[in-house]
This record gives sequence, C-alpha cells and structure tokens, in this order.
Amino acid sequence: MNYTMTYKGYSGSVEYSDEDNVYFGKIVGINDRITYEGVDTISLREDFETAIEDYFDLCTQIGKEPEKSYKGIFKVRINPSLHRRLAIFSISNGKTQNAAVEEAIRNYIEQ
Repeated sequence: MNYTMTYKGYSGSVEYSDEDNVYFGKIVGINDRITYEGVDTISLREDFETAIEDYFDLCTQIGKEPEKSYKGIFKVRINPSLHRRLAIFSISNGKTQNAAVEEAIRNYIEQ
C-alpha cells in the first residue's frame, strides 16, 4: 500500500487520525514545514497540491528559492571495520565508495 503522494517533485506523507476523522500529511525531504489535510483522499490530494503551490508563491513573495526535495546527499555512520571493507571493495572493483553504496542500496530496495 502506498502511503505517499508526489507532485512537482515533492513527496508527502499520508496519515489518518481516527480521533479527528481526517487524513493529513506533510512534505518530506525538506526543512520547511508544509502540511495539508482532507476529510477524504480526494480533498487530501487537492490540499496537498494547493499547499505546494502556496509554498512556491510564498517563496516568490519573500525572494527565497524553494527547497528541493531530496538532494541526493545524506550522511551515514557505519562501523569502522565495515567502512574499511567498503573502501577495499570499492578500490578492488574500480568504484568510488559512493558508487558502491548507491549500488548496494539500489539492489537492496529493488529486490
């Protein structure tokens, strides 16, 4: 089951509050806080897209560049011995450590 929505390169979470009888979510992958809600999935989708358009408008008004969702950079802390093995593997296979990690993640996710 899919618990995210996408629009113009931005991804948003989808959650449900039984107490409030409302769907809600927030844009993920950026520091700015953008939220939305709806009483059903159709109104949730509409508010999600409107929230992103409003975000673009606000950024224009204040002269700020909208944050990009997922820049492709993240820090990972791993055990030093695993790091050493990664470095040796990468050198042995003519890859950078970044390329080896990206390939490993892709293979893991696409199983």
